[in-house]
Amino acid sequence: MSIDPALYRDHVATLAARADAALARGGFDHLLIPAGVEKYYFLDDNPYPFRANPHFLHWVPLTRHAHSWIAYTPGERPLLAYYQPDDYWHLPPDAPEGYWTGEFEIKVIRTPEEAAALLPKGRAAILGEDDAALPGFAPNNPQAVLDHLHYHRAWKTPYELALMRLSQRRAVPGHRAARQAFLDGRSEDAIHRAYLAATAHTDLDLPYGSIVGLNRHGATLHYQHRQTGLPDAHRSLLIDAGAEHAGYATDITRTWTRPGTRFADFVDAVEREELALCDAVRAGTDYRQLHLQAHLRLAGVLQDAGVVRMAPADMVTSGVTATFFPHGLGHLIGLQVHDVGGFQAAATGGSIERPDGHPYLRLTRTLEPGMVVTIEPGLYFIDTLLAKLRAGEHGRHVDWDAVEALRPYGGVRIEDDVVCTDGAPENLTRDAFAEGA
Repeated sequence: MSIDPALYRDHVATLAARADAALARGGFDHLLIPAGVEKYYFLDDNPYPFRANPHFLHWVPLTRHAHSWIAYTPGERPLLAYYQPDDYWHLPPDAPEGYWTGEFEIKVIRTPEEAAALLPKGRAAILGEDDAALPGFAPNNPQAVLDHLHYHRAWKTPYELALMRLSQRRAVPGHRAARQAFLDGRSEDAIHRAYLAATAHTDLDLPYGSIVGLNRHGATLHYQHRQTGLPDAHRSLLIDAGAEHAGYATDITRTWTRPGTRFADFVDAVEREELALCDAVRAGTDYRQLHLQAHLRLAGVLQDAGVVRMAPADMVTSGVTATFFPHGLGHLIGLQVHDVGGFQAAATGGSIERPDGHPYLRLTRTLEPGMVVTIEPGLYFIDTLLAKLRAGEHGRHVDWDAVEALRPYGGVRIEDDVVCTDGAPENLTRDAFAEGA
């Protein structure tokens, strides 16, 4: 799938309109955005992997172009100071080319300092980190400007949605390869490498560090290791892994096991509820209520599986479901995996509080067409949380033999990325899996 230049042209026009309003609100004449600079390990000349400023990536699909700058003045064509050093130690970027170049006045610079002569003087909102500063151009990150831009970033343009579909298509072969590697009895590290090969990514390309957990490791929500040794048995695999295209992230989770077990039925039950929650991504829906609905649905899974002997509503109000589902249902996604503006009440700032007792929910806004969210319910058998439940007043309602039977599998999480539309939601993840079937 190629990108229609008209989509990008409209995208830049949308960004310009948002910038006009943000600058007017903050009392500024220009918007300046540095891509960022390479950072180095302490007392070393070895750099960290470069990660571009998301405000920069919003305008141009240049993920590895440190020291470049964007300058926008209302009513004028945006300027890109494109850093292309004359370097024989490292491979410099190619000359700028592609569908995006026609929307910018592009000036190639050979040293970072050359950008300063190209940037407009006057009252400028400069969005970036302190270390990106040039003489006379220090990032100031005015809150009024950030609030306006972050709030509106929740609505993806058609161009952004096209890039996110491409990102999904890169991730899906990786998830298929990971499943096969699990069934083949390979290690966490080998499963991860199979994922990378199938997505044509390196570790540095990923939007976040992949979670690849076999068996009990699936009970650690952000399990950060990848063991090279083999477990005594391959009971389950929980893989939370994404892909990236032109700066736009995918965030997909799947849980795999072999058929014919109690845990396989448990996974199927969670997936049924996940699909129902995906279908509930509708305009006008308060995401907080969707999160609470997820708790109620997962309580039904716990009841049907014989894990907890309580009415689903009682499990939710008593906090029992939080033992098994201790994280939020999802978040905004786009240029960042946990995209900005998830709590923002308005373009002028303010925040929308989480529901009481749900401290880890990352999105509290009402859904509108153009928003892209993750839906990622899960049920886990986490020893520390189970111990607290067992010692409390509701521990007597739990079938601890059932818990012990499922505990070796760690947990289950299913996650899709979903677009809110004017009608039925667009499930980017399921569509990508269907295309590659």
